[in-house]
Amino acid sequence: MFQWLKKWFDSEEETDQSLVQSERLKKLENSLGFKIPAGFENLFLQALRHRSIIDDNLYHAYETYERLEFLGDAVLDLIITEILYKKYKKEDEGFLTKLRAKLVKGDTLAQLARELNINELLEIGERASGQKIDLSKSVLSDLFESVVAAIYLSKGYHFTFSFVHGVIEKHLDFEQVEKNVDNHKSVLMEHLQSLREPLPEYKVLSEDGPGHDKTFVIGVFINDEKMGVGEGKSKKEAEQNAAKKTLEILKK
Repeated sequence: MFQWLKKWFDSEEETDQSLVQSERLKKLENSLGFKIPAGFENLFLQALRHRSIIDDNLYHAYETYERLEFLGDAVLDLIITEILYKKYKKEDEGFLTKLRAKLVKGDTLAQLARELNINELLEIGERASGQKIDLSKSVLSDLFESVVAAIYLSKGYHFTFSFVHGVIEKHLDFEQVEKNVDNHKSVLMEHLQSLREPLPEYKVLSEDGPGHDKTFVIGVFINDEKMGVGEGKSKKEAEQNAAKKTLEILKK
């Protein structure tokens, strides 16, 4: 009798789980804009599965999105490199490298995950519930990469290229991203934040010349220590040059 009841409850639980997974796949298809190929359903479910799920003893670590994220990172790097190579035919390697770094960084990929609403489909363990894991930029970045890997494995490179290209064109402002490439102040701020250092202060060290033709010298101070110094015909230009010098010093 008890064995029969146990089997009945187990079957009910499996049915409920199947319905949840089926619903998650339908929502993912709506978000991605295509039907998941038959036989690859479990791959896409894995792409949505956070490592915290292993605490519930339902899956092994290799059944979470981490392996897919590893592959997706490399696939995305190649796709975005190709997109930029074709789009900017007259730009040099330095420009392309900086722009690619902006597009594959965590903040950008997390934004794309939110735009596609796949952050709402993340499967997490019970103990991690309520910890706002689905709001973490690094987790959302990994999630986007893992989904890209699942697309690559199930649909091939050319389809994945078209998908990523379409998502980027629709949800990112390339002009704004281009401007940020040469925004040394922005890059310096991001670099310091990644190191958990305080934000830089910009101080005018000197200004020479008549009112219509001044030259400004500005220094960057971090923790009250003077770092890079920049010169320019405007404070804005001098600050950018000072930030550039500081980045060069910090990255030596």
